[in-house]
Amino acid sequence: MLSRRQKHILLKFFSMFSVVRGYNILVVVVAQYLTAIYILAHDKPVKQVVFDINLLMLVLASASTIAGGYIINSFYDSEKDLINRPIKSRLDRLVSQNTKLSFYFTLNFLAVIMASYVSFKAVIFFSVYIFGIWFYSHKLKKLPFIGNLTSAVLTITPFFAIFMYYKNFDTVIFVHAIFLFLMISMRELTKDLENIKGDIVQNYVTIPVAHGEKTSKTILTLLAVLTLIPMCLLLFYFEVGYMYLFFYLSLFLLIVFLILLWRSSTKVQYLILHNILKFIILAGVFSILLIDVSVILNRI
Repeated sequence: MLSRRQKHILLKFFSMFSVVRGYNILVVVVAQYLTAIYILAHDKPVKQVVFDINLLMLVLASASTIAGGYIINSFYDSEKDLINRPIKSRLDRLVSQNTKLSFYFTLNFLAVIMASYVSFKAVIFFSVYIFGIWFYSHKLKKLPFIGNLTSAVLTITPFFAIFMYYKNFDTVIFVHAIFLFLMISMRELTKDLENIKGDIVQNYVTIPVAHGEKTSKTILTLLAVLTLIPMCLLLFYFEVGYMYLFFYLSLFLLIVFLILLWRSSTKVQYLILHNILKFIILAGVFSILLIDVSVILNRI
């Protein structure tokens, strides 16, 4: 049996894990390594990529910066989250705001230190990234369109650190990035629809608050249609191996998403739509394995 003190420490651990969205960070770490192995450094042995210390430092710096970003975002959104996510908010509040800020500065400091192991350019990159996350959480998040655009850009920014490290700027990489950017933009706008009640109370001028649900649904429909462009390019003009299965699945799920979108009006319905998009993004990460199923056999 755990003592009261041990239970208290365990609860605080889960609280901090919830604040930094540990599960999301793990997905980003996996995505960065899979991107490096299967796309950016596909001509190198797997062991050389996996055990590359510079890559490890960049990935850890990304994880630390993202964790810090979730902390500062939680700090500014604490009142809004009480309305939009009451259960999660109660768990997050088990850790004091002062402790969260201490973790925030520590994580950002560690990110810069780890980036310095790679190069001075990496230090500049992550310093700008840290500032961008803070400025988004403090100012830009409350602005319609700009907030959504900035959030999507910041989400895919860690991958550019890996792109620059390998100096691989093939067109197919940017097409993948555009598809991911559009999906994340859809997720952010759907999340705004889901959280519209709390945003109104806390004076967050999001697209649904400023322009209404119908306009938001129209924008989401347009974004869904735009995803067809990179999707078709990847299916018919670039070699993606068995990853074509993911894109056909995504097309089906996006059709389901749009059908449900125009029938949705409650928080629970928007949450379902949000989860559909999260599933597509998560499936996209692991479907990178399908680009070349012989990689592990031939490049070890």
